[in-house]
Amino acid sequence: MTGAVYCLLALVLVNFSNAYKPVVLVHGVLTGKISMLPIAERIAQLHPGTSIYITDRFSGWSSLEPMWHQVEEVGADLLAISADHPEGVNLIGYSQGGLLSRAILERYPEHNVHNFISLSSPQGGQYGTKFLHLFFPNLTCHTAYELFYSYVGQHTAVGNYWNDPHHQELFFKYSQFLPYINNQLVSNSSDTYKKGFTKLRKLVLVGGPDDGVITPWQSSQFGYFDEKENVYDMHQNPLYKNDSFGLRTLDEAGKVTLLSLSGMNHFDWHLNTSFIDAYIVPLLD
Repeated sequence: MTGAVYCLLALVLVNFSNAYKPVVLVHGVLTGKISMLPIAERIAQLHPGTSIYITDRFSGWSSLEPMWHQVEEVGADLLAISADHPEGVNLIGYSQGGLLSRAILERYPEHNVHNFISLSSPQGGQYGTKFLHLFFPNLTCHTAYELFYSYVGQHTAVGNYWNDPHHQELFFKYSQFLPYINNQLVSNSSDTYKKGFTKLRKLVLVGGPDDGVITPWQSSQFGYFDEKENVYDMHQNPLYKNDSFGLRTLDEAGKVTLLSLSGMNHFDWHLNTSFIDAYIVPLLD
């Protein structure tokens, strides 16, 4: 594998120890590998010798490309890393990168990811436009479905996981990504998706009420809005109850951790050293 695909950080090239599994980091929307350097450097400091890979694909505006395209490209890279590390790897996805990571796990059940940490990711979907105003300045929640549930909208990553609780019929009719990885719409890959997800040894879902971007914030833990915008939690989610892609299976096996923290905004999770030291590094083995 070449450096053009993934960046293997120079600070971990010296192999002091084989005790810790490699870590793969996937950045969020409108960012890139540079944004993940602080968490990478902290992991390297506390776990010397750990091989750390940061995705170098879909940085900046290209992060708005359709999710399935990103799944195919980044997924191929993850499989290449996995092949180099048969002992297993840890996967950390931030924001959109966490949802992308989940889809990769489902799409490629041959992966060897042991622990997956989802840092404030819209696992249940997104119904908030605050972070979209940079490129859609006039967009509101109540009108966004007109854009996202269209041919043009479905050619954007955000449109692929926009989940309007008031227009579920359009969500299932037009959305080409989220209802499929949720196995709400059956496809030829439905069994594969569940197999890939339930291979995990540990799933950590991180979020908090002061996030300010993921809406509702409980989406980061597979909660969401009902049609009246009341929030239900993971255990009340039909996706959980039906075990459509294996979430209940993992939870009942004691493999799911919900980590909810106040006082953390969306841009803290991968940058806050105290949080990384206390809650992320101890989860890596």
